[in-house]
Amino acid sequence: MATQITIRGRQYNIRSDQDDEDLEAVAAYVDGKMTEVARTSFDEHTVALLAALNIAQEYHRFRKKVAGRIDDLDRDAASIGAILEAALPEEDAG
Repeated sequence: MATQITIRGRQYNIRSDQDDEDLEAVAAYVDGKMTEVARTSFDEHTVALLAALNIAQEYHRFRKKVAGRIDDLDRDAASIGAILEAALPEEDAG
């Protein structure tokens, strides 16, 4: 599927299996980040590099936060499992 996106005023035809709306939203996000970085008047290559670093940093923080929450959920699930085991009557082996 081909989608046309615009980043920093340049149009690109992108072929992707990704949904058009998702791809356009990602392109708009990248464009916004690049525009934000460009306010300090760097050349386009540096703007792209700094925007990529900013996006990667956001992604890294997000992954770290999600991993912490998954660890919390694992601990909670283990605690609940232990409580349920303690509350259930023992089964006869025979």
